[in-house]
Amino acid sequence: MNFYNYYNRRCRKCCKCNIDVCSCSKVCRLPRVHIGPIRAIESKELLSVNHIYVANFNENTVSVIDGATNTVVATIPVGVNPAGVGVNPLTNRIYVGNLNSDDVSVIDGKTNTLITTVPAGDGASAVAVNTATNTIYVANFNDSTVSVIDGAANTVVATIIPVGGLSLPTGVGVNPLTNIIYVANFNFDIVSVIDGFTNAVITQIPVGVNPFRIGVNPNTNRIYISNFTSNTVSVIDGTTNTVIATVPVGTTPGEVAVNIATNNIYVPNRDSDNVSAISGLTNTVFATIPVGDNPNGIGVNPLTNLIYVTNQNDNTVSVINGVTNTVITTISVGARPFSVGINP
Repeated sequence: MNFYNYYNRRCRKCCKCNIDVCSCSKVCRLPRVHIGPIRAIESKELLSVNHIYVANFNENTVSVIDGATNTVVATIPVGVNPAGVGVNPLTNRIYVGNLNSDDVSVIDGKTNTLITTVPAGDGASAVAVNTATNTIYVANFNDSTVSVIDGAANTVVATIIPVGGLSLPTGVGVNPLTNIIYVANFNFDIVSVIDGFTNAVITQIPVGVNPFRIGVNPNTNRIYISNFTSNTVSVIDGTTNTVIATVPVGTTPGEVAVNIATNNIYVPNRDSDNVSAISGLTNTVFATIPVGDNPNGIGVNPLTNLIYVTNQNDNTVSVINGVTNTVITTISVGARPFSVGINP
């Protein structure tokens, strides 16, 4: 099965048996706005944008949702099979990894228009942004590399091989305070840790079966990995690069979103049709929230405490209130919504 077909069926099995053609993908969202680890955030950087970006895998578009009205205000054509979204709140640029056109669409968040397309590796999918350096990291599923894009020049400045061999990287996350990048290697059950200064892999961390997507809390230096086949979330201490907890969640967990304001972590479970809400303090699930059919993508706005979940088989986005842990509305988007990015 190929990536497209894989995500058009409800598969609970490990893909290792057919690694040449099977594929998976992810994204984390880092909603905090940082200009750098030693500079205070200016007041103008805290102005709320409150836009949500949804990659529609089967439609080759991105739906833009106004978080104030919960309505789609724009639909932007991108590349083939968009599977990951990263946002830089400081530049108001949105980066979309297009799996089957092997490139990244760069969107101007002010005008909601495509401003350029950056060639990446084979199977560009998950995207993460380091707001401190204006650098974008793209996991290339098919060639098992990570493309490093300079956000000012919109060019690839480095290509990193996180493991070697057919590791099938599906997720990438960044801690902008430490300039460390984390890559989920789906086929090898490990997370690669990359130094953002040298673009070198500094260690490998064993996690669960088929690590899929990554969320990062820069404030606590904790990294959260959804393990697609073992139905768990691995919690990594970024200081020691060790797994300090493994949290059971639902069946086939998808993307990971972190609310840095509440220290809560949210994971949609594709084959359970719900979202697990995890306390970052206790590393336990404190709520399970029913959503739509086959949820995969997720993002959090820490300023509003609202969570946005893509339901792939419904072509909708569920909006969850982070105080009540209930769905407050459902928004229709494009065909097979896959990934979410948020500019708070």
